[in-house]
Amino acid sequence: MADSSILTLGTARSLLLDSSVCDSRIGETTKEHVFLGMAYEDGEDMLPKVETRVILVGEAGRNGALVKALQDINTPYIMTDSIQEFADGENTDFETVFVLTDFDSPDYSYLYKRDNRIVGPPVVLRCAAKGEPLQFSCRPLYSATMLNLSLCFTGFKNKEEIKNLVNLVHHMGGTIRKDFSTKVTHLIAYSTHGEKYRLAVCMGTPILTPSWIHKAWETREDVLFHAGEEEFRTEFKVPPFQDCILSFLGFLDEDKANMEERTLKHGGTYLEVGDERCTHMVVEENSVKELPFPPSSKLFVVKQEWFWGSIQMDARAGESMYLYEKNDSPAMKKAVSLLSLTTPNSNRKRRRLRDTLAQLTKETEISPFPPPRKRPSAEHSLSMGSLLDISNTPDTCKALAESLKPSKSSTPVVSKQSARWQVSKELYQTESNYVEILNTILQLFKIPLEKEEQVGGPILAQEEMKTIFGSIPEIHDVHTRIKGDLEDLLTDWSDDKSVGDIILKYSNDMVKAYPPFVNFFEMSKETIVRCEKQKPRFHAFLKINQCKPECGRQTLVELLIRPVQRLPSVALLLNDVKKHTPDDNPDKEKLDKAIESLKEVMTHINEDKRKTEGQKQIFDVVYEVEGCPANLLSSHRSLVYRVETIALGDQPCDRGEHVTLFLFNDCLEIARKRKKVINTFKSPLGQTRPPPPLKHIALMPLSQIRRVLDLQDTEECANAFALVVHPPTEQENLLFSFQLAGEETVKVAWLRTLCRHVANTICKTDAEDLIQSTDPDKLQVSTKDMDSTLSKASRAIKKTSKKVTRAFSFTKTPKRVIQRAFMANNTPDEKRLSCENRIGSSATLAARHSPSMVNLHSMFERKYHTFSRSTTHLI
Repeated sequence: MADSSILTLGTARSLLLDSSVCDSRIGETTKEHVFLGMAYEDGEDMLPKVETRVILVGEAGRNGALVKALQDINTPYIMTDSIQEFADGENTDFETVFVLTDFDSPDYSYLYKRDNRIVGPPVVLRCAAKGEPLQFSCRPLYSATMLNLSLCFTGFKNKEEIKNLVNLVHHMGGTIRKDFSTKVTHLIAYSTHGEKYRLAVCMGTPILTPSWIHKAWETREDVLFHAGEEEFRTEFKVPPFQDCILSFLGFLDEDKANMEERTLKHGGTYLEVGDERCTHMVVEENSVKELPFPPSSKLFVVKQEWFWGSIQMDARAGESMYLYEKNDSPAMKKAVSLLSLTTPNSNRKRRRLRDTLAQLTKETEISPFPPPRKRPSAEHSLSMGSLLDISNTPDTCKALAESLKPSKSSTPVVSKQSARWQVSKELYQTESNYVEILNTILQLFKIPLEKEEQVGGPILAQEEMKTIFGSIPEIHDVHTRIKGDLEDLLTDWSDDKSVGDIILKYSNDMVKAYPPFVNFFEMSKETIVRCEKQKPRFHAFLKINQCKPECGRQTLVELLIRPVQRLPSVALLLNDVKKHTPDDNPDKEKLDKAIESLKEVMTHINEDKRKTEGQKQIFDVVYEVEGCPANLLSSHRSLVYRVETIALGDQPCDRGEHVTLFLFNDCLEIARKRKKVINTFKSPLGQTRPPPPLKHIALMPLSQIRRVLDLQDTEECANAFALVVHPPTEQENLLFSFQLAGEETVKVAWLRTLCRHVANTICKTDAEDLIQSTDPDKLQVSTKDMDSTLSKASRAIKKTSKKVTRAFSFTKTPKRVIQRAFMANNTPDEKRLSCENRIGSSATLAARHSPSMVNLHSMFERKYHTFSRSTTHLI
């Protein structure tokens, strides 16, 4: 006879989900108990070995494969159609095992009630396939389909249904536990509610539907099949939105349609906002300020991060972490209250406008280097305007407290607020923002995607990670060090400090880090798009992070394009620093070398990155605008938007002038419409071209725009916007206000595009922070009577007055008058040298005396440099 198996008689505490479901005589079965039946209870003795005999009942005896399997494992067997003579259960000479093909037959019920051992044919066939002797479990066992699996149930209300499921699990070798613990391998969930569901999500335990058990039972005849295989169980995962009815508030139509489609795909349904059947209302927290109705206690009002987080985890996320709260920012309330204050002298409109502009732009000032105090006497005179300039930060509060202390010295402090310092500070600001963007890419995207223990497994493969992020860590490291050096430079500033040395110091590192990333950026972009379409969890991961404030609602692709744009931007800023650096400053030569080093880095970038169509558009602008700076033509620059407007203020041109704004990716060309066109231009080849219809006013870097104001429509102001500008040569903010001409330009789209490129230029993530809706009355802006006869006559008189003033004023055209006097007083040799040099420097001309001008003060030269002139050229 074959070796008999050793069985234990002790029973453990029942871990069934419902004690009324299963017989109390069936205790917990551990992994060893389930199939082998060879473990011992503590403190119990082994029973003596008994001989085993197998009884093949009915169809089992006529199964040739089953008979051969018993012969292969040397197990004796008996064939019978009548089980009564063997099922007494009192024979101690044999351990009888009955093999049945049907566990729903009367024979099974008869044997089960008398505590007989029952197995199915797959158990015998499995032992024969593995070359093992026949072993037993303490329960009727049909197959080993769920061998070593421990299940827990949640969300079931029908006891009869759960009883049938428990029996099927036991018949396939699995065990059931009432309480969820680390020993549970699978959770069978009827809904996504309950504590067990939350624990399973946190521990990464597979959560499956009851259909998984039924399907496994259907495949019980497959000897080698196991229900725990991942490919098999994936089909039966509980979708994250099962039993959820969602509604969406505040989303664009395209985004809403996308979310509704994914709701259906992940097991949920959706209805319109306000339907009482909804279980969740997903809110776009950035656009929704107030809910349209008070939500009921049964309705979860959650942020969109809950929606995408559930898809990423492939399980319903806990609502408590993502509840929507009304955005009542104390800082915003304070800003509104301050804007409503009026200055003591209400009749002084200019001062009130200056204070308002200071308040509107204070939130965009990111520099840790505040403008230096000019004299101690000003430290203790705090007016309403100064209060409006104070940012609500600990550093500024501390600085204010220090300023209120009595000064020990009355020696004036030397001001560092020169144009060179201002541009250098701007370089630091953009560098600081750029480093923050790189840090966001690493902390929010790269590092979380690289984590080994992710809920639901890895989101991306390692090859995809390498393709997407490339050399971003190396670029981040280089610019972190550049930022630190610039901060040290500005903290202890002096004119002999070199900005160019800092760039030269890290030029070799940039040559190594940038080309590998920029040259393969298109491949990186394509990989992101492909993975987002093919992998719903990755799409959800991107959506979650896009909603975070660090990303400024930008996609990963939009963030990754910043390294592509950074080097040309740095070169422009260095050119600006160079423009405000005296010729005798040693940094002048260093800046030239630094700019050349950046060009060397960019030469390592493939030429196919340049946009030829964008270059053609820039040539069209140059031909269309008279006096347009030639250096507008640049390999990295492209035209983005063209807007026709009417000026509403006295800057950058007179009120009522028709102004065309050309938005480039890094600057704004401002040109006005010419009044008269006299002749046409004739080229040397004999071809004629009409004269330019526009006249150049200013070429303004986008970094000088501190705030974009969306002026609210009122009876006296319609379809208008304004720009708060701060040039490095000016002490105060300037206001440029315009009215959109024509209906083809949508104001919202134009302002968002403008803010996005301003944010890109200063390396800020959130472009929406640059837009602010404002009452035009506070800015003294009006579009009323723009086309009236009186208004046109007023503009004509003002223009004529300017022409007369210019004709009799040296301050308007001093160089021409000085040049004539200088030439009249020169000797013939000096005239020849002067013709070679054309126009001398202002300092040289001022040092010469002429019969018509005596002691011309340099103040005229300083006054001559207006904003429009100082920002005409971008080197």
